[in-house]
Order: sequence, then structure tokens, then C-alpha cells
Amino acid sequence: MSKKDDLRSKSAEELNQELLELRRAQFGLRMQLATQSLTKNSEIERVRRRIARVHTFLNQRAKEAAK
Repeated sequence: MSKKDDLRSKSAEELNQELLELRRAQFGLRMQLATQSLTKNSEIERVRRRIARVHTFLNQRAKEAAK
């Protein structure tokens, strides 16, 4: 199952929960970067892209609901 299929199958509430978890992960990564304890810098970009994907699906759901 791809990332898109995984997100597509979730409800809006589940997507909001996923977004909250990703924001917390992003904050933790930023703190690790600030304290110079982050070993994989690519994790920050991966989390940012995942957040963007979740936002995209939430916006699509909102547009569908508005129709």
C-alpha cells in the first residue's frame, strides 16, 4: 500500500490526528537539530512532505464536502 492510498483511506478526523502526530514529530526533530543530536537530517524533510500530503488530502475532502 502506497503512502497516498494509506492517507486516502483515512477519515478527516484520522487525518487531523495524523497531522497532530506529525507536527509533534517535526517539533522533536527541530529540537534535536538545535541541540545537535539529530543524526538523520533527511527526517526533517520527510516529515515536512508527509505534513504537506496530509494537508492536501484534508483540502480535497473539504472541497468535496462543499460541493
